[in-house]
Amino acid sequence: MIKKKSLNPQTKKPLSEQVRKAMKRYYRELNSVEPMGVYDLVMGEVEPELLIATMKYTNNNQSRAAKILGLNRATLRKKLLKYKIKS
Repeated sequence: MIKKKSLNPQTKKPLSEQVRKAMKRYYRELNSVEPMGVYDLVMGEVEPELLIATMKYTNNNQSRAAKILGLNRATLRKKLLKYKIKS
C-alpha cells in the first residue's frame, strides 16, 4: 500500500516536513546532551494533541473520531483515558 502524503491545505507541504524540522531543531538545541526516551517523549507530546484536535473536529463523536484516526473505538477510548481527555 502506498501512503499518501498529508498536505497542509494552506502551505501545500506535508506534515512530515514540519516534524522533520521540529526534530532537527530539538536535536540541535540539545548542545551535546545525549537524549533518552525520545520516542516516548515525542508520542507523549503529539498523540494527545492529535486526539484533542480530532475530538473537537468530530464534536466529541468517538465513533467518527476513531474512523478518522484509523483506530478501533475501544482503542480510542483507552487513549482518551490515558491522557485524561474528556469526550
